[in-house]
Amino acid sequence: MVLACVAVLWLGGFGLKQIAWTQPTGVTTTVALLQGNVAQDMKWREDKLIATLDAYRNMVKASSAQLIVLPETALPLFLHQVPPEYLAGLAADARKNNGNILIGVPERLPNGEYFNSVISLGSAPAQGYRKSHLVPFGEFIPLRPVLGWIVGVLAIPLQDFSRGGVDQQPLNVAGQRVAVNICYEDVFGEEIIRQLPQATLLVNASNVAWFGDSIAPRQHLQISQMRALETGRYMLRATNTGVTAVIDTRGQVVKAAPVFTTATVTHTVPGYQGATPFVRWGNHAVLLIAAGMLLIAVFTTRKSL
Repeated sequence: MVLACVAVLWLGGFGLKQIAWTQPTGVTTTVALLQGNVAQDMKWREDKLIATLDAYRNMVKASSAQLIVLPETALPLFLHQVPPEYLAGLAADARKNNGNILIGVPERLPNGEYFNSVISLGSAPAQGYRKSHLVPFGEFIPLRPVLGWIVGVLAIPLQDFSRGGVDQQPLNVAGQRVAVNICYEDVFGEEIIRQLPQATLLVNASNVAWFGDSIAPRQHLQISQMRALETGRYMLRATNTGVTAVIDTRGQVVKAAPVFTTATVTHTVPGYQGATPFVRWGNHAVLLIAAGMLLIAVFTTRKSL
């Protein structure tokens, strides 16, 4: 019985994989994914700020892509602290390419709330995405009255972010509708599909430098590959230290930069439309199958007693 269930699942999965659940929209976009390679212990140092801003500005100026994507918190300032002329220069570079740039930068509101955000500049009207699924102890402290002492031990900057809304919509940039997710938000497939099937591309902006030269950057790449496969969309990953990559609708890495290098990954990607079974039903189908298998197991066990 167990082998039969495994065989059915394997054959069913193999068969479903042969179906083209999504189709190209007919719109292609040249993209440039920037990997600044700023060491984590240097990222928030005031004496390194100008060098970081200059490095990203130069990388943007060197690109002719329609969609340029910077990593999570690429600009180590609150948005309102970034010199207006710097943002104007980035916007002008994007318009020169008849496109847009997506920038990872924290936002602080007048009421004191701050968000881990990605904003757009360029030909399309300015838009933004605010991270919704925050990392415990990395972006907020659970049970703060009891566990607040951990803040001093971990020395993590900006560790009390506010949550972005769960109903945010794709950004209309560079001829595409882009569903942005930040860092490990792409772990949660059911949250990614909130912006589908409207979105034609997925973008993940990350900074995995916290984990150094470990398995984490490659593990995170594999997570993004799964999101591309189950949604039938290209996934574009712009990361601080790697793995910056373009992933196709089959979950295959098309192009990637070496980790811990300063690099730009440039490629032409098509937008996709349509809905895979996962986009339609999320985890519900898997849960129903699991429940069905459990009922079969209970029934056959009782019958054999």
